[in-house]
Amino acid sequence: MILAAQLLEKARETGAMVACAESCTGGIVAAALTDLPGSSALLDRGFVTYTNAAKIAMLGVSEATLAQLGAVSEQVAAEMAAGALANSEAQIAVSITGIAGPGGSEHKPEGRVCFGLATAAGIQTETIEFGAQGRDTVRLAARDHALGLLLRGFAAL
Repeated sequence: MILAAQLLEKARETGAMVACAESCTGGIVAAALTDLPGSSALLDRGFVTYTNAAKIAMLGVSEATLAQLGAVSEQVAAEMAAGALANSEAQIAVSITGIAGPGGSEHKPEGRVCFGLATAAGIQTETIEFGAQGRDTVRLAARDHALGLLLRGFAAL
């Protein structure tokens, strides 16, 4: 995977490490990073927080935020990224929460994925509508998008 290899190179250049907070992707971002030899220079840790209870316990996501906005929201993605950064030795953290499918609703359709990127400089969030392409396709697209966010984040460190 080209993006992961580029991230490993950036980590070696900067000495910065990554933390991942994943929900709908179930750890495949961390897996993509650890597929590389020498990835211990890149990935500090990953959090797979599929349930709301896990998001609260492991990352400090607010129960009020989850109750008000639901797990698939930019605010939850921001809190996940912030929690991953705070609970790691990493200098950059990415988070992913979304609806890979099948299913969804009128207000939160299948293929909607929210991302967070946290560094000491702050937190950025965005939502991507991948569409109802099927669970595997959405998860892989979200993985690739998260890796791209990390690469852009390294450029700002």
